[in-house]
Amino acid sequence: MTTTTASPEAGDRAVRKDSPGAARGPRRPGRIKRIGLPYLLLLPALILELLVHLVPMVIGVVMSFKELTQFYIRDWGTAPWSGVDNYKVAVDFDAPVGKALLDSFFVTVGFTLLSVGLCWLIGTAAAICMQDAFRGRGLLRALFLVPYALPVYAAVITWVFMFQHDNGLVNHVLHDQLGITDKPSFWLIGDNAFYALLTVSVWKGWPFAFLIVMAGLQNIPKDLYEAAALDGAGVWQQIRRITLPSLRPVNQVLVLVLVLWTFNDFNTPFVLFGKSAPASADLISVHIYQASFVSWNFGTGSAMSVLLLLFLLVVTGVYLLLTSRGRKAADV
Repeated sequence: MTTTTASPEAGDRAVRKDSPGAARGPRRPGRIKRIGLPYLLLLPALILELLVHLVPMVIGVVMSFKELTQFYIRDWGTAPWSGVDNYKVAVDFDAPVGKALLDSFFVTVGFTLLSVGLCWLIGTAAAICMQDAFRGRGLLRALFLVPYALPVYAAVITWVFMFQHDNGLVNHVLHDQLGITDKPSFWLIGDNAFYALLTVSVWKGWPFAFLIVMAGLQNIPKDLYEAAALDGAGVWQQIRRITLPSLRPVNQVLVLVLVLWTFNDFNTPFVLFGKSAPASADLISVHIYQASFVSWNFGTGSAMSVLLLLFLLVVTGVYLLLTSRGRKAADV
């Protein structure tokens, strides 16, 4: 008969192995890795955001305090400092530069309000109509998203050909086919340029509103509509009492995004009109481009860009403050 005895060292190892402190020790590096992994995965995006947005933004702010013209374009760091002179020129509304900037600002505000309002109205109406199932609904949804899916340059250039005076489709339909106008109109010059720009902007932007509202409608329970129908509520009452209140959080974000996109839109007017837009369609983004790259006064153009950034930040802050108060009042 043989007996085995456990050594004291083996017993100590067994006790240390089963103790809670020993169990936590090896897990700490793994826990630190798990906590740091999300930040590590976000690091490339943060670096790209820094390089693409923040660094040029800081450089633009610095340029706004310099007398930067075409004479210093090769080495803009040697341009003399001008202090706030560029800002004084931009906000001097009695002078030609400031007056032109103010006129462009009012044009942009009016254009943004009309474009965002029409985009939201058409997108919401289309999303509500596409909510009920019927034959061909999927095809119509796909067709509605075509303007949003097309590249901006391809879509706007197509509209340029359609707005041509002699052989454009718009004049052919309005004048030759329907007889609405007395003679073919010039859509890319004069006062009609504003309506042409508004048409292209709405055509290009309403599918985004349609997509967002359609996604928001999926979260509204159908039981609410069934109960409202049993109580005798009509279609318009259901939209007013159920659909629009339920879509309030979605619409708050949608309107803000549309306002920021439309107010800063540069591609649409630039492709539609070129470097010099007509006065009726002189959006502030194109106006700043002209002040910078056509007049070769990059300091004044940078100051205008900074003022535009500050204005949009103030508008965004006020909008978020008002919408947050509205949500709290609705919850109460």
